[in-house]
Amino acid sequence: MPIDYVIDHEHRVVRARAWGVMTDEDVFGYQSAVWTQPQVRGYDELVDVTEVQHISLPSIGRIRDLANLSVLRDDPERVSKFAIVAPGDISYMIARLYKAIRGATSGNTRKIAVFHTLPEALRFLGLGS
Repeated sequence: MPIDYVIDHEHRVVRARAWGVMTDEDVFGYQSAVWTQPQVRGYDELVDVTEVQHISLPSIGRIRDLANLSVLRDDPERVSKFAIVAPGDISYMIARLYKAIRGATSGNTRKIAVFHTLPEALRFLGLGS
């Protein structure tokens, strides 16, 4: 799976990095591997797709499925932040589409933002640069 992650318990954030060809299997696998862990419920999230060369998602329907699944794993008691770093035109567009779909999904408790650079995303998460 070309997505790795680190759970930073001190700052209550999951930092993920994707590279190569990213598929829906990778994204759904990451979602299951990380966000089913009870200790990360309500944590902020940083996903960096700077090193992704191609995104192979079969349809907008799968993006909607991912948004729905993600919302089910949100902590309804805490608003958390989700920063996506997507410097490429296609990755940025797909990230913005995901943001829009997830933001409109009933039960969403995440403030989502998409950035072109990592320092912008870190500032949004309150982690400096």
